[in-house]
Amino acid sequence: MDTKSRIEIRLLAETDIAAAMRLTELERWNQTERDWQRLLKLEPDGCFAAWLDGRLVATVTTTTYGRELAWIGMLLVASEYRRHGIATQLMSAAIEYLRAAGIATVKLDATPAGRPVYEALGFVSEGLIERWETVAQIRPAKGCRSLDAAMRAQMHALDRRAFGADRASLLDLLIADSCVAPLAVTTSDGQLKGYALARRGTAAVYVGPVIAHDAPTHMTLLDGMLAQLEGKEIYIDFHTGCETARDVLRERGLVRQRELIRMRYGRGSEAVTSPLVLAIAGPEIG
Repeated sequence: MDTKSRIEIRLLAETDIAAAMRLTELERWNQTERDWQRLLKLEPDGCFAAWLDGRLVATVTTTTYGRELAWIGMLLVASEYRRHGIATQLMSAAIEYLRAAGIATVKLDATPAGRPVYEALGFVSEGLIERWETVAQIRPAKGCRSLDAAMRAQMHALDRRAFGADRASLLDLLIADSCVAPLAVTTSDGQLKGYALARRGTAAVYVGPVIAHDAPTHMTLLDGMLAQLEGKEIYIDFHTGCETARDVLRERGLVRQRELIRMRYGRGSEAVTSPLVLAIAGPEIG
């Protein structure tokens, strides 16, 4: 019996997180156990694992944002079981789940190695995401304030405008997991111009999302986060459709590490293409 026929696809459970983390660590991805827990909390019936001879050998997750949009992430396959069709089996399970849920558009951020798997399933390229990193250093950051509970509704509204779908539940969980104070920039009359979040990763603090109405606000928020994270390794996944130039990142000591290809399946959608997005929330969640 070949490997493909012996594979069992089942729902990923919280008791599987330790095994899933081993795959994450082998790939040197930045996600933590808390990231896995969040994904399962958001979509308990849409995260899948492949098992072979009693061992978890691969994973994939989905996150739905209403019926407008869904995200696929965390496609991980143990190195010794690649090229056996396991990734395709998992992706098919994820797509079928999203199709049954009536999701019109599915997106993901693909590594160059994973791109052929997605193309074979009908995904098309849509844009580019770039991973940038640095050790944070303090820069002057006038105009930032903590994002308090009173601003939450404004944050949800701004994010929906920028992201193109409602992800308030995700944002509330990310705020709960923040490793430093979530930041906001407001007008003199208290209207929200932008916000930024950050959370712990296994290799570096992950800064994102960073969303704002204009480039100066992007810069203010980024500087505010760098000041809070002085001396720490940070990652930012830069949305190249942003109106803020890469020079802003270079001026702050960030170095481009790698790229991800944003891909789409299903109906065309402008979701997550807004120039208001400087840094995404994460390649596994958009």
